[in-house]
Amino acid sequence: MITIDLTLKNTAFPVSVQRKSAEEAESVYTQILEAMRSGQPEILELTCDRQGEKRVAVRSSEILGIQMAQKDSSAAGGGRPPGFFAMSEST
Repeated sequence: MITIDLTLKNTAFPVSVQRKSAEEAESVYTQILEAMRSGQPEILELTCDRQGEKRVAVRSSEILGIQMAQKDSSAAGGGRPPGFFAMSEST
């Protein structure tokens, strides 16, 4: 399963959808990337292969970043995909 994470403006958590094959995931990634590059705000409707009832609509102008990662149960960091990080204030 391949997870595609979208980081959105003013949103603390990424929006994620999953695809079963690398080809399908690459197609969704490319679709989102092209929408971001166009500069024209458009609505992207995404579904999730793992949870068929999960649907999300996102305005392309609100997307700050996109990440595609293979979901692996042995991933370090509690199963979170690499690439996004959170900073915490030490006390």
